[in-house]
Amino acid sequence: MAGNKTTPTEVSVERFFAEVEPESKREEAKVLDALFRKVTGKEPQMWGPSIVGYGSYHYKYESGREGDATRSGFSPRKAKHSLYLMGRYCDETTGNKVDALLEKMGKHKTGASCVYVNKLADIDLDVLEEIIGICWDAMKRKYPEDGRI
Repeated sequence: MAGNKTTPTEVSVERFFAEVEPESKREEAKVLDALFRKVTGKEPQMWGPSIVGYGSYHYKYESGREGDATRSGFSPRKAKHSLYLMGRYCDETTGNKVDALLEKMGKHKTGASCVYVNKLADIDLDVLEEIIGICWDAMKRKYPEDGRI
């Protein structure tokens, strides 16, 4: 069975931010980093070449597949920021709360496991902060240990 493609790296977050283009995304990445640090209380770590992650957890599926992943994080892509709010999928109640808040947050799109935001000016950062907190708490309930990493 193949391992995860996205694993922690030794690349510094600061070095990664220095290379983010365009500059507007670089500056917004710093704002997101401060927000995620504030809510999670965690220092960021790079996962793969472009995901800034906070905390980790170990998962194991009924199929036997298992691995480690970041509990929460983001990736400042050129077109859109990808927000990894894993707690949204922990339970139905959390998912419903997050979905209701996403409606209030502002312009965004959702994907299978991400929320996509073009630019931070399009959203209410206070609502995003609340969403990150709800998702973080849900992950702590479902995965009490902060991973093995």
